[in-house]
Amino acid sequence: MDDQLKQRILRRLESMEDERGYQVLDYVEFLESKYAARAAPSNLFAKISEGVQDTMRAARIPIRAISGTTGLVDSAGKVMKGVAAAASAVVDEVAQAAKPDTKAVEKPKGGP
Repeated sequence: MDDQLKQRILRRLESMEDERGYQVLDYVEFLESKYAARAAPSNLFAKISEGVQDTMRAARIPIRAISGTTGLVDSAGKVMKGVAAAASAVVDEVAQAAKPDTKAVEKPKGGP
């Protein structure tokens, strides 16, 4: 899909209420099942969020509750990304500190 078409669709979606947005999502998923392979979510928290959302919609839970719950799952995903980045930085620092100092100059053997 070209960028101009995406932007046009996004402008229309931004003004919709959540309930209408879910109807659009249902239609898009119908079109995917009929004409194309379904794109899988890219990360674990996106998969969890979509699964929770689909389950809650199937149980006919109010849209506000679904939005709040998926918002919490998304927030948890962002926190976990931050934790993972911090842990990665710590590992990098430890690895850097564990490397031998190659800049140290050895004293020549022999001599005074």
